[in-house]
Amino acid sequence: MRTLAFGLLCAAMIGVPAAAADKPYNASVTVVFDQKLPNVPGKSMRGVLVEYGPGGHNPSHMHPKSAFIYATVIEGSIKSQINGGEVKVYKTGENWMEVPGDHHQVSANASETEPAKLLAVFVVDTNETKLVFPDD
Repeated sequence: MRTLAFGLLCAAMIGVPAAAADKPYNASVTVVFDQKLPNVPGKSMRGVLVEYGPGGHNPSHMHPKSAFIYATVIEGSIKSQINGGEVKVYKTGENWMEVPGDHHQVSANASETEPAKLLAVFVVDTNETKLVFPDD
């Protein structure tokens, strides 16, 4: 598992497209890994790099009902709030998880001056094509 996590981290650090500052909300989301799980039919693992420029954020959202997510901060600090709980700040190397049905109300860079990045690893139904559903 450590080898997989290291591989995902390395993949996330190379060849990243457009800068986060060029995106709405000063944030970008890039799928960096997508693999069907051969021993779990119908499930896939997807690695998603989320980059925030200074003060960047994503709107309140949910993920597919099948999604189990492990997220780790790989640069800077990230503010996160899930299901109306307390707003927590995670620093580089810290992590959290989201279970199916969780409502991610705050996902933001904790800094107004420095960038931040997180790597989210999804285990999700293979047929899911959309990973984020913003609140209406």
